[in-house]
Amino acid sequence: QVELVESGGGLVQAGGSLRLSCAASGRTFSSYTMAWFRQAPGKERDLVGSISWGGDRTTYAGSVKGRFTISRDNAKNTVYLQMNTLKPEDTAVYYCAASFGLRVELVSRDGMEYWGKGTLVTVSS
Repeated sequence: QVELVESGGGLVQAGGSLRLSCAASGRTFSSYTMAWFRQAPGKERDLVGSISWGGDRTTYAGSVKGRFTISRDNAKNTVYLQMNTLKPEDTAVYYCAASFGLRVELVSRDGMEYWGKGTLVTVSS
């Protein structure tokens, strides 16, 4: 019953920036812990970052810490991933995911309830 739709992916040069958006359906968006994952060709789907329902707590993978920022606007039912200083190794399909009432510290690939279809980010050298 929850639908997630990502947008904002595309082709960008190394060192550039992109902002991904994930729009959620329903009226209870503020009750969901949200997360961004990514999957590169031949790789597993890995956690990029997560954000609590209130937006006060976040987590980040070590590979993106200091470059990426996750945020949310509950009034717009939208979560964002701001990606700066992009590197070719950031190339992947990026997915947003949601889970009701889940603590951000417990977010994992196998524990999310809802997934978007993904948006492709390609970083060229």
